[in-house]
Amino acid sequence: MISENINIEYWNNELRGKSPEEIIFWALGLTENRVVSTSFGIYSAVLLNTFFNQDKNIRVIWCDTGYNTPDTYRHSSDLIEKFELNVHKYSPLQTSAYTDATLGIPDVNDPKHTEFTEIVKLEPFRRAFKELNPEMWFTNIRVRQTEYRSSKDILSVNKDGVLKVSPFYYWTDEQLEAYLIAHSLPKNNSYYDPTKVLSNRECGIHLQ
Repeated sequence: MISENINIEYWNNELRGKSPEEIIFWALGLTENRVVSTSFGIYSAVLLNTFFNQDKNIRVIWCDTGYNTPDTYRHSSDLIEKFELNVHKYSPLQTSAYTDATLGIPDVNDPKHTEFTEIVKLEPFRRAFKELNPEMWFTNIRVRQTEYRSSKDILSVNKDGVLKVSPFYYWTDEQLEAYLIAHSLPKNNSYYDPTKVLSNRECGIHLQ
């Protein structure tokens, strides 16, 4: 794993003042075995646009819960076409109809919510990583999103030793909004994740 050969603390200090484009350019030189994940959420067009400009063939992991809004499905279709994305889509092993009948969409305080999250989000994500087996994972997590994410940095390592790169980690919503406007990119205002519900909760993917 390349993460074993990277001084994470040193490079986080070195990269902190760099632009997202510079961070991505640096990281792309480390390995060709890389993926980027997206939920086609609010600011998904920002990260995907940078890869269209630097590595348009990167493998894109989309774990589709089956519970996205119609606008999110339209947004995903538009971005897949616009950026000619090399999408690897992973869905739950059981249909949303079956999940609705057996679990419904449990409230976050319901013990069944853990099972729901495992079925619709975590199992598909683990399956994606097992099949694609990347050394590097580009994400769009940012500081201040959740308590857990605020404990990370531009570079971090997941429990399996995969190097996580979050080039927009220190960007604010205002900076992302400006990026969308400057590049005439769409924003997905109706994005909703039933495994998170609240914006300051983790769905669990980044705890893997």
